[in-house]
Amino acid sequence: MNIPKVDYHIHTTFSDGKSKPEQIVTLAKDLGYDLIAITDHDNVDGVPGALDAGKAVGLEVIPGIEIAAETEEGIGLHILGYEINYQDKAFHDFLEGLITARKERNKELFGVLQNLGFDISEDDIPEGKNGFIGKPNIARQLYNKGYLKSESEAFGEKVFGSEACRKVRKCKPEAKRAIEAIHAAGGIAVLAHPIQARGIGRPGSDKFFKNIDNIIGDLKAAGLDGLEVFHPDQGEKESQSFFEIARKYDLFVTRGSDFHGEDFRFADKTADYKYTGERFRVLCFSAE
Repeated sequence: MNIPKVDYHIHTTFSDGKSKPEQIVTLAKDLGYDLIAITDHDNVDGVPGALDAGKAVGLEVIPGIEIAAETEEGIGLHILGYEINYQDKAFHDFLEGLITARKERNKELFGVLQNLGFDISEDDIPEGKNGFIGKPNIARQLYNKGYLKSESEAFGEKVFGSEACRKVRKCKPEAKRAIEAIHAAGGIAVLAHPIQARGIGRPGSDKFFKNIDNIIGDLKAAGLDGLEVFHPDQGEKESQSFFEIARKYDLFVTRGSDFHGEDFRFADKTADYKYTGERFRVLCFSAE
């Protein structure tokens, strides 16, 4: 079976990625990709440039987005949207609320970081092209200032994992509302990297999979279309378990590298496609 080479989870300089959309598209074409999706956090500003670049080099690019959301119980999730009408006014109105919530969170977060002894403010951050500032953007600047040995260290107990930072919460839409907004814009809603769900048991444990199964079942009832079965944080065993959940709920199966880096040639690998069946709906795979 000829399985297309795809990546449906890519971030650019329009959120917390390091590469321009056009650079990623050009490299993806050179690397032999058949389809990619640009899925910046809470915005679609990088989509037009990516689509133009795709037409120029002959690569199909899917308009996408990644929305930070949560369940009714407060479990944080990310919902990917594909094939959305990125010019839809109602969808942009929905995104404006997300942008406002992020700015309010950042204002509080910078205050906490200063109290922890980090000399950093919003003015220090090289923003995304649309003014976006996420935690990875802040982590880079903390590293550049010499506070950290690596950008990833910011996500440990010293910085974002500290009790003070964990208390700073961004107001997120309910996951069902995110799915609804994606559908209203003509899109397909997919749960991103389910292994990253926290507060439902040790990731990969029996308790975790029992709880994530229930969550995915509830989201399916709310209209969820697919599940990101193949992601760098999900190994062979986890991918197989998520594949079975996707089949149970008749969800599409997708793959994404969750790329944030400077060179798309080094996008993280995922578990292989041996569980994946026939291609479905241009961008998704069937779980049959």
